[in-house]
Amino acid sequence: MKTIEINNLKFYHFDQNPFSLVSHGFFTRNGGVSPKPWSSLNLSTSGGDSRENVIENRARIFKTIRRPVESLYDTWQVHGTKIIKTNTPRGLENQPEQADGIITTNPEVTLFMRFADCVPLIFIDKNVKVAGIAHAGWKGTILRIGEKMVELLVADYGLAPEDIAVGIGPCISKEKYAIKNDVLSHIKDKFPTDWKDVVSSHGSTLFFDLEKMNQIILEKAGVKNIFCANICTASNLGEWFSHRAEKGATGRFAAFISTGKP
Repeated sequence: MKTIEINNLKFYHFDQNPFSLVSHGFFTRNGGVSPKPWSSLNLSTSGGDSRENVIENRARIFKTIRRPVESLYDTWQVHGTKIIKTNTPRGLENQPEQADGIITTNPEVTLFMRFADCVPLIFIDKNVKVAGIAHAGWKGTILRIGEKMVELLVADYGLAPEDIAVGIGPCISKEKYAIKNDVLSHIKDKFPTDWKDVVSSHGSTLFFDLEKMNQIILEKAGVKNIFCANICTASNLGEWFSHRAEKGATGRFAAFISTGKP
């Protein structure tokens, strides 16, 4: 991945085609106004930060990417598989809908989500006409939200899986993501032949590779072009929020994509 730094804000982006042709990226936690423990570019009030701080941080992001904040479409992320199709912004005066995936063909719409260990998935087709974003925590992952995004892009937008590129953004690594037996049971149930490739143990502790699981899901859905950030949020607290490493006392970083030019 490559980085861009503007106005004391820094975001990572994929420089491979077709991602290099569109505006997208993952902002680090630095350059905002939020105090500890959300310091500083926090994009969520769910942990207790003020609405005023979040609005200012969001405004700084949109200024940095040279897009109007009114172009935003985001959702209330609930670890499900609902996907919204939209060609209009959310409207800042409106409450976001509950959903964990968004798709648009309008280059004037900026798709936007928030993360702190869960897997950001961004989608673009080879002709840069359709963009998508999805939030995949362990629940969304085992419910195959990545596959459902691909199926919708194929069914409703006439794409073939090989037309689609997917970027897997910064997320918690397997080494930092310990799970318990109840989660393991869900993984085994949903992935009876693949679970051994994504679950390992160290002593009595089990670890789950969320990034690899999403990659396997996307590959089985027919996606050939998958790019991974290979950045662990829990191991790099200087740049990323991590719900697990910071024991919940943390913020959320932003991921965005549109079909507009960078």
